[in-house]
Amino acid sequence: MNVLLIYPEFPDTFWSFKHALKFIRKKASFPPLGILTVAALLPPEWNMRLVDLNVTHLTRQDLEWADYVFISAMAVQRESVQQVIQQCQQAGVKTVAGGPLFTGEPELFDAVDYLVLNEAELTLPMFLEDLAQGCPQHIYTTSEFPDIRKTPIPLWELADLRQYATMNVQFSRGCPFNCDFCNVTALFGHYPRIKTAAQIIAELDSLYDLGWRDAVFFVDDNFIGNKRYLKSELLPAIIEWRKDKTGFLFHTEVSINLADDDELIDLMVRAGFTKVFIGIETPDEDSLTECHKRQNKGRDLVADVKHLQRAGLQVDAGFIVGFDHDNPSIFQRQIDFIQKTGITTAMVGILQALPGTKLYERMKKEGRLQGITSGDNVNGTTNIIPNMGIETLHEGYKYIMEHIYSPKYYYERVKTLLREYKPPEIHAPLTFTYIMAFIRSIFRLGIFGKERRYYWDLLLWTLFRRPSLFPMAVTLAIYGHHLQRMCELHIM
Repeated sequence: MNVLLIYPEFPDTFWSFKHALKFIRKKASFPPLGILTVAALLPPEWNMRLVDLNVTHLTRQDLEWADYVFISAMAVQRESVQQVIQQCQQAGVKTVAGGPLFTGEPELFDAVDYLVLNEAELTLPMFLEDLAQGCPQHIYTTSEFPDIRKTPIPLWELADLRQYATMNVQFSRGCPFNCDFCNVTALFGHYPRIKTAAQIIAELDSLYDLGWRDAVFFVDDNFIGNKRYLKSELLPAIIEWRKDKTGFLFHTEVSINLADDDELIDLMVRAGFTKVFIGIETPDEDSLTECHKRQNKGRDLVADVKHLQRAGLQVDAGFIVGFDHDNPSIFQRQIDFIQKTGITTAMVGILQALPGTKLYERMKKEGRLQGITSGDNVNGTTNIIPNMGIETLHEGYKYIMEHIYSPKYYYERVKTLLREYKPPEIHAPLTFTYIMAFIRSIFRLGIFGKERRYYWDLLLWTLFRRPSLFPMAVTLAIYGHHLQRMCELHIM
């Protein structure tokens, strides 16, 4: 059996970091973890090839080789998915599809031969059994959640790891919280299911054995959902593992209540975690109540962010405008909060209603749904009718983005972060790739860039005030270039 695993292309978005990747000569931020895990669940005697459309092209020869095409995708990849399905139909090759996009909107993909939905550990074996007996069904689904302690190591060897900026692993699925706009609990449940520390170490070993020495992103929607296991098992195991390893630094997503647990913060930093993404959403208490973001309520969010920064964790964050309780003052309040905290990568989006969420059901009941989401929560679109009026919301959103990603205010935020940030004892080695990125930044940002005045000011300021953070300052300048380009192309 010849199986072609296809990962559709991401559009050029804030999240793609396409313009930043050019500085390090990489084609994509991450390899397709989901479909590489699916590959490990397929019969080992099958012949498998990966075509990641973010790093290469799909050819007719690829499709002629394949008996089946497996596709995994998220909503933001919808346009590329449709193109892939059409190419497969023209080539006469059968398609098998799964992942968040197809699980959330199966009714939109009748052209797919076999929909293997929810989590593959449960539904893929059902499909494979029927396929072996010659009677596969059109759709496979389940309401149960698998034990991911049985999930195999992804087949990294199918991917060209040189094309990616960061590797990714998964420790847990599910989140203990209940934010009404988030589809994580609809997909994966409220109870965080976890892998064992031995599994994670085995996955890290597999990457190390393949020569990887750079950043690794834990893709958990809330890495700290099971604090007890992190403290007693996983983080101590990673700390021990890193003693004779070089080059591995970790990033992940957490909830803001991490700021309450200094023991956990310390363990994460010692284990090599340097950056966390947090869903802050809004500084407005009424809007937090509205969306059931209880873990963010009644807190000094600015102090929490700075506490994490001072401990050695850079904070990136997500923000939302367009809640029913928002009024036009929210736009300036969001700007003020972002600037004050020094959150450099502030992903601000308009509220969208995703299938399977409580927000979606409420908007549907109130007659306020308008089509499907784009899957890109930072492109200024929404599929709901907002209380404040769509024109007011769009203008306010544009005002936020033009402000926070103008060179003047972005570079101010970088300085605010560098003043607060305490560099951990664990540092990434100074590689040739980084040196070349710095040289390219001099030409693209320091000589020809619109931000050149602010770029040189930041570098000189850092050299004199926080010289140990100079590599971080250069990296943030490059990130800013991408974010500014995205604003110019999609917002301004």
